[in-house]
Amino acid sequence: MNILLIGSGGREHALSWQLAQSPSCAKLYAAPGNPGIEAHAECVPIAADDLDALIAFVRAHAIDFVVVGPEAPLVAGIADRLRDLGIPTFGPAAAAAQLEGSKGFTKDLCARAGIPTAAYVRCSSADDARAALADFAIPVVIKADGLAAGKGVIIAETRAEAEAAIADMFAGAFGGAGAEVVIEEFMTGEEASFFALSDGTNVMAFGSAQDHKRVGDGDVGPNTGGMGAYSPAPVLTPDLQEAVMERIIRPTVATLAAEGTPYVGVLFAGLMLTDAGPKLIEYNCRFGDPECQVLMMRFTGDFAALLHAAATGTLADAPAPVFAGGYALTVVMAANGYPGTPEKGGTIGHIADAEAGGVRVFHAGTARADGRIVAAGGRVLNVTATGPTVTEAQARAYAAVDKLDFATGFCRRDIGWREVAREAR
Repeated sequence: MNILLIGSGGREHALSWQLAQSPSCAKLYAAPGNPGIEAHAECVPIAADDLDALIAFVRAHAIDFVVVGPEAPLVAGIADRLRDLGIPTFGPAAAAAQLEGSKGFTKDLCARAGIPTAAYVRCSSADDARAALADFAIPVVIKADGLAAGKGVIIAETRAEAEAAIADMFAGAFGGAGAEVVIEEFMTGEEASFFALSDGTNVMAFGSAQDHKRVGDGDVGPNTGGMGAYSPAPVLTPDLQEAVMERIIRPTVATLAAEGTPYVGVLFAGLMLTDAGPKLIEYNCRFGDPECQVLMMRFTGDFAALLHAAATGTLADAPAPVFAGGYALTVVMAANGYPGTPEKGGTIGHIADAEAGGVRVFHAGTARADGRIVAAGGRVLNVTATGPTVTEAQARAYAAVDKLDFATGFCRRDIGWREVAREAR
């Protein structure tokens, strides 16, 4: 197949690395790609949100299959337009992508389908939201309803913080994403990520991971898009994974199908493992970033064929995914200033040295400038290693981090700390 991969981040670098190894892949393009993706695909200068140009490229280059990496083009309807052309596409239609595009949409679906999640209320004005706060204990979670690049969630430790978050969101702190706000009860427990593939009717589990959202060691500081992850997540035992499939994933897919919006693609469920069992925090309609990087390091098999089966309604006939034993762990190297205003333009050196011994350095926000690789975003690199234990994978990842020359970058030094602590017992 001639495959087009849409996107330009670390997730897409990991996807391109796997897709390029697939026997089913004859030619791989990436739009727009990045300097790391260039090693696996022909990069074309088309932005991921330029739907008209993407469609024109697909028409002109005999593309057989499209894999959509980021959420924005899915919410904007790229999968609908491609399917109208008869092009199999891995990623949900716009109506189903509301699972990520609107937190309120997902909460309402959970209510209809009896899916366990936090109590909530949707608010369309600051006055309504402030009034609704009275019904929630502190701490409380305030979420911008729409897409906010993983940053539109505030855990308010006081009522004053909650009111300030509400004011900021309705004042445009997260752009149009805050035109509506969802207030949720604060759930206690350990967070984990679970992935499943869907062809609209059938579902298939696709692994687990745990990520680290806070910017600083010890889980302090503001939330980010993710500072690192490891896979699998041992806290998601086989019994818990089956509970997630039965109580959360399958009811979601069945409800969407029954309501005329079948879900095709990957379902990324953010979970809270509570005393009452796993509950859904939120859905994403694409592979996580950086969770995708650790999943791709462990996956074995024909990745393109598996995604194509999901895109063409034949997932029931596809073999279950097989993952290598042991663990994968990724450390995000971010530019100084992230998650605020990142310092761009810093030179990055010794990437080849860091990749010695089977480590992969996925490019998340890089560019070429005068023959150099430079930082071009907030999250810049994903240094990803494997090992028989999380402790060993962590040691290999940080040894690789220490080989990099990235003076204007930083990372957390404790990725995987929960599991490392458990392994030491």
